[in-house]
Amino acid sequence: MSSVVGSGRGAVTRRRLLQTGGGLAVAGIGAGALKLPFFDAPGAQQDPASCVAGDVSSSDSSLIISNWTGYIDPRKKEKGTFQQFEDSRQITVSYTDDVNDNAEFYAKVRNQLGACEPIDRDLIVLTDWMAARMISLGWIQPLDKAKVPNLHANLIAPLRGRQWDADLSYHAPWQSGLTGIAYNAAQVGEVRSFDELLHRADLKGRVTLLSEMRDTMAFVLKVQGADPDDFTPEEWENAIEELRKVVSDGQIRSFVGNDYLNDLAAGNVVACEAWSGDVIQATFENPDIKWVVPEEGLALWSDNMLVPNLATHQANAEAWIDYYYEPEVAAKLAAWVNYICPVDGARQAMEKVDASLVDNPLIFPDEQVLAETFDFMPLDDRQSQEYEREWANVTGG
Repeated sequence: MSSVVGSGRGAVTRRRLLQTGGGLAVAGIGAGALKLPFFDAPGAQQDPASCVAGDVSSSDSSLIISNWTGYIDPRKKEKGTFQQFEDSRQITVSYTDDVNDNAEFYAKVRNQLGACEPIDRDLIVLTDWMAARMISLGWIQPLDKAKVPNLHANLIAPLRGRQWDADLSYHAPWQSGLTGIAYNAAQVGEVRSFDELLHRADLKGRVTLLSEMRDTMAFVLKVQGADPDDFTPEEWENAIEELRKVVSDGQIRSFVGNDYLNDLAAGNVVACEAWSGDVIQATFENPDIKWVVPEEGLALWSDNMLVPNLATHQANAEAWIDYYYEPEVAAKLAAWVNYICPVDGARQAMEKVDASLVDNPLIFPDEQVLAETFDFMPLDDRQSQEYEREWANVTGG
């Protein structure tokens, strides 16, 4: 995507910032280097109905947002989406790109939210699994359905019915993406499946997988014949043992959170697990880098807008959500960030914004591709801690 640090296309993308520590080499880093457990907030459960502030939106036309770095078109651009929101809604937005990592942001706000104290934000943007976690803790306010009609009318079908918030009571996807495979066609023949990444002999030692547990283990579960959306503890154990064997055999060069495409372009890696928006960026500069829909399917994820407890400008936040679900606005945003646009109708609107992007399958995947996508089932605290610990033991060598 074009959500970059600096300007336009080609710098550091939002998903490359997902892991604060960069890549995890298979050898040379121990599990103790990871911050585990991710969730340690006993007694932090709240009731959003009682942990609520008075909404001053009618008398204070301001809004405070925390989002990922570079995840919006230029805010100072006169006809950009940000300026047009402020002008059309007469709301002044304090926009901070201080979300660099889900777990890091959680650590920043957990003490306040767990104690029903304000975090001085009206809207935050977090990835599915963390959004599910915060909703389950009662840290997120329900949205007024009447104030976000565009969300309910225009959200694309594949993003509806999430297990953790099926009726969109608490979340609204900001942008979405796919996890699949990329390979360097100048270095190796076509790679068709995640199973090949794990087992194909000519790829041995020249493969990277993502250091985000849910991204990678969803595919390993798939290879094992399990459903990432609904798997048993036994299926998890089979999958993590399969990954342990693959790592031990030397198939995987490293587990990475960013810059994996630099190694792919240089030939140090010939195939890798990849995020769709990153591949768009890479193909601008190197046509040998190819995106593959794995035979196992694609993982579909979203970064989601959430109103935290004690937000004081909820109506203004809902105005922001509803505005970005207007197809014309969504198309402008998608033309910049290059990830999957979650808004139905934006593809048609893109004709007037940038016709070259209308048929880009990584921004507007067809229905058949989206029908084959899957998610990672929500985990409770115990599962999160146990599975992350086992994951760290494998990926940390």
